Amino acid sequence: MPILSSSTPSTATTAEPLLERLRWRYATKAMDPSKPVPAEKVERILEAARLAPTSSGLQPYEIIVVTNPAIREQIRPIAWNQAQITDGSHLLVFAAWDDYTPERINHMFDLTNEVRGFKNEGWENYRQMLLATYPQRGAELNFQHAARQAYIGLGVALVAAAFEGVDATPMEGFDPAALDQILDLRARGLRSVAMLPLGYRLEEKDWLVKLEKVRRPRSAFVTELN
Repeated sequence: MPILSSSTPSTATTAEPLLERLRWRYATKAMDPSKPVPAEKVERILEAARLAPTSSGLQPYEIIVVTNPAIREQIRPIAWNQAQITDGSHLLVFAAWDDYTPERINHMFDLTNEVRGFKNEGWENYRQMLLATYPQRGAELNFQHAARQAYIGLGVALVAAAFEGVDATPMEGFDPAALDQILDLRARGLRSVAMLPLGYRLEEKDWLVKLEKVRRPRSAFVTELN
């Protein structure tokens, strides 16, 4: 993997490249607007999120990639004026389905059958079970379920960004209704859940960059039942 900056982690001397990158990453507070993330790295991060698991394989969310400076300037004030939104290279918005509709469920099951080239009786029975259950639960419950699936994709994107040596800052600190309006998400049956600016850290302006990563020890985090 090409090294783009001195702050990008190296794998030359470690047998744990992924863990080393996860130790390197942090919620970057200042990004360098003069350093764009290469398109191929962004695509690999997006592809990792696309490949993330979701409940019943429905993929009930989308990712909106915002690079337009004017749009990001609109978003920044409704997100606590967080500079990474405008200073980062790309802004990923994770937007979940506002509801599980029969059309959406059927589309994903039909797509599965098309890609695999056959129909499976158990799979079709599972389709009917979801059709008889999800649409009747109510839009808000369904949105909350879809939002949790979007967070799986967000987590995978964070790991992928770290692996690529790209800084990323997960954000919930924004006005979802205002963001939905700026991006016209409701017209597409979507509601914003989280944002993820991508970029490269600006070390001289980031108070967090030199601080030790703090996590609970394994003994206080993992319980093993043997």
